[in-house]
Amino acid sequence: MTATTHTTQPGALDPEETMSRDQIEAIQTERTAAILDYAYRRVPLYKQKFDDHGVHPSDFVELADLAKFPYTTKEDLRVTYPFGMFAVPREEVVRIHASSGTTGRATVVGYTQQDLDDWAKLGARCFRISGVKPGWRVHNAYGYGLFTGGLGAHAAIERLGATVIPMSGGQTEKQITLINDFEPEAIAATPTYLLTIGDAMQRKGMDPRKTSIKVAVLGAEPWTQQMREELEDMWDIDACDIYGLSEVMGPGVAGESNETKDGSHIWEDHFRPEVIDPFDERRVLADGEAGELVFTTLTKQALPIIRYRTHDLTTLEPGTARPGHRRIGRITGRSDDMIILRGVNLFPTQIEELILKVPGLSPHFTLEITRPDRMDQLSVKVERRADCTSDRAHAAAAELHQLIKIHVGSSCQIDVLDPGSLERSIGKMRRIYDLRSK
Repeated sequence: MTATTHTTQPGALDPEETMSRDQIEAIQTERTAAILDYAYRRVPLYKQKFDDHGVHPSDFVELADLAKFPYTTKEDLRVTYPFGMFAVPREEVVRIHASSGTTGRATVVGYTQQDLDDWAKLGARCFRISGVKPGWRVHNAYGYGLFTGGLGAHAAIERLGATVIPMSGGQTEKQITLINDFEPEAIAATPTYLLTIGDAMQRKGMDPRKTSIKVAVLGAEPWTQQMREELEDMWDIDACDIYGLSEVMGPGVAGESNETKDGSHIWEDHFRPEVIDPFDERRVLADGEAGELVFTTLTKQALPIIRYRTHDLTTLEPGTARPGHRRIGRITGRSDDMIILRGVNLFPTQIEELILKVPGLSPHFTLEITRPDRMDQLSVKVERRADCTSDRAHAAAAELHQLIKIHVGSSCQIDVLDPGSLERSIGKMRRIYDLRSK
């Protein structure tokens, strides 16, 4: 179950990156069998779940057999809070991270030293495939602390052989100063925070296109192709995705190539992905079919995770830049972020796509759900761009209203606000405000 020790030189591909699909699946088969046995023996919750489900690690013979095993959910980590899911003695846990716990108990994750080494290695793959090179300076605007983004990206950048500038999130004015003074070639941030930094520069009369930045490695929230185009035009950069979630590892589970920009390649020598039908969890879907992404960790020591339901809605696609490793298709949203509006399902990313089709409207928006009578009402609050007059903003609102009605199938209220009216993101952007009385 242990991973191969990292021995490649900075900038060189790991041997596993260039393996064939058959080679990857052979590794997955061996490591899946080992991790199922490991979790069953070392984590009481998994022993109970497997026994209750009538399944034993010995029932796994081939990769299709993974579907016999029960799922892990965020609730499992909450009911075993804080350390009940750890598979090693606490003295072997060298670092702990945790979610914010805004919707309940925090989910706690732990790492052995080998886990941290693997995390750095896989994160380095992500930065490398996105075009970041050894010797570059990388401005890290992911938040440090219990959130996995800052320290996860930090270790990855160093492992790649690049220089990390550990700015963290917030202090936008200082972000701008350091970008100008330290001249980084790359930046790591959430997409909405990179947009926030760019907007702040423009308000100061500065042009983000004239900075030293060439590549942005962006993650921690869903973002659309339209947002990529917005950021690439604003900064004159290549913008690539990095995918991860704390429960599975953190940023570095998958990374996107700056040459293909066609979704993030999953490092399948360390993770076995599945896509399931979110409405019928017994159905594991074929590659190319849209559903909920599920992960099994294959090498994690401190916190092995079996069939974790991410709530991310996407597809699995064949590898391109790394042919042996499948890609995550465009994430259309999260099943737990889905808004059901008068019988119509919609996601914030759908609204973002439509907003960015309308000249004069900016990517800064929020969604408010109210219930003024017995019917739910959705309000889209979106800022106009600086060059959009009030008269043009009225026409833009009408155009967006029509696009949403055509493409989503529901009417909503559109409020076009002046530039700078909405709160700016310094990390993960909050898009949905549910103001209905409970």
